[in-house]
Amino acid sequence: MQHLAIFPILLPMLAAVFMLLPPLSNSITRQRIFAVSIMLLLVTVSALLLLTSHQQGTQLYILGGWQPPFGITLVGDRLSTMMVLLTSVLGLCAQLYACAGEDKDGMYFHPLFMFQIMGVNGAFLTGDIFNLFVFFEVLLIASYALLIHGGGKQKTKMNVHYVILNLVGSSIFLFALGILYGTIGSLNIADMANKIRFLDEHEQALAKAGGLLLLVVFGLKAALLPLHFWLPKTYAAASAPVAALFAIMTKVGVYSILRVHTTIFGEDAGALASIAIPWLWPLALLTLTMGAIGVLASPSLRLTAANLVIVSVGTLMLAIAMQRESATSAALYYMMHTTLVTGALFLIADLISKQRGKAEDRYVIARKMRYGKFIGIAFFIAALTSVGMPPLSGFVGKILILQATQGLAETAWVWAVVLLAGLASMVAISRAGTTIFWRAAGENTNNEKISPLKIIAVVLLLSASPLLVVFGGAVTDYTNLAAAQLHNSVPTVTALLPGGNE
Repeated sequence: MQHLAIFPILLPMLAAVFMLLPPLSNSITRQRIFAVSIMLLLVTVSALLLLTSHQQGTQLYILGGWQPPFGITLVGDRLSTMMVLLTSVLGLCAQLYACAGEDKDGMYFHPLFMFQIMGVNGAFLTGDIFNLFVFFEVLLIASYALLIHGGGKQKTKMNVHYVILNLVGSSIFLFALGILYGTIGSLNIADMANKIRFLDEHEQALAKAGGLLLLVVFGLKAALLPLHFWLPKTYAAASAPVAALFAIMTKVGVYSILRVHTTIFGEDAGALASIAIPWLWPLALLTLTMGAIGVLASPSLRLTAANLVIVSVGTLMLAIAMQRESATSAALYYMMHTTLVTGALFLIADLISKQRGKAEDRYVIARKMRYGKFIGIAFFIAALTSVGMPPLSGFVGKILILQATQGLAETAWVWAVVLLAGLASMVAISRAGTTIFWRAAGENTNNEKISPLKIIAVVLLLSASPLLVVFGGAVTDYTNLAAAQLHNSVPTVTALLPGGNE
């Protein structure tokens, strides 16, 4: 059990390596069986890690015996283990969908998929910012190849933009790391949180610059305005299982902002406390607004789903900007909901596209779909969930966030923008449903069947929403504890440094 924290990184890494070698590399069937087995094992390990960290306290894994703050440290607390489990569940569903045939469009899909999972899990579990940069690069390199998987002019164009932007972001990340290491003398998150309040005036100015540069980098990863413009067409161009997996990518950026600017630059940072908050408030409101406009302007379901990702980022950033335990708890609940339902929407958009022929998922009149009933029911559930209609998890998540605004000066702004964005999403999704399912002309001549694996993947993702409501009490209890652990940084930081006890 002492090695449990490294398994979410080690399992996908070793799986990717094995799938590049015979006999797995010689057979797509063997790769599929092996990949799905690994993902099922990863979900089990992630759930076990979450239960262990919840019941026994933060799991600290020190590689090579080098004690923090000098060595590589993995930290499995309630927040990071929750995100790892979320990634594993989403990854399993995307993998199942890909095994129905999407993985044959290009080479090395399953190894690249595993490297992507490894990078995302590593970013959530790492205990220092330098290794956060390393895992960012791992997941980005894998995402470059996955985005262009299957080829095509549109994918190539979007991939070039995506690569260039992220290379710029990585350069800024390195500058920020250099500044912070030069001023604080450490890149271990707990050690930085312990030392930052003791900086002198000149060092504070440099550390503030480094912290705000990190906000820019994480804002790019999270698609925070004005760094959001790359996301809609990039996600829409990706194949369905890749786009579904990418639903967790923006959450890596959101998580990084939450972790760094709550633990290091949080309330206990002295003169550098909450340096990101004056920037987060207007950017979050504008991101949510632009996401809602993008949803209304989207000509296809894929673009609608991609812009709903931006809406979710704006909503999460509003909760983070409140700097309250209740708001952070609400954000964690909402993050689970929006990641899974957005992944489902990308898969449903692909099912629609395959059924409608040349019309694909665009909002135009087309022939009837052969499996219109199943796809229509799936779309209806996803639509209700994504726009925040009761009694599903989207409604609960938004209510929790709105309740957390009580007593804030910005309460009126938050309520107005969140509710108007929900209205815009409802209008856009209603237009999508009526156009795709009701405005049909002619009989369907498409004989392509829907693979049972695709049905299973969509059903699993959609079932998350009612389950989050049915078990809402237990889930919110957990998110409350995770938020309290994150905000109460002094005992947390002490426990992660030599000689500390949880």
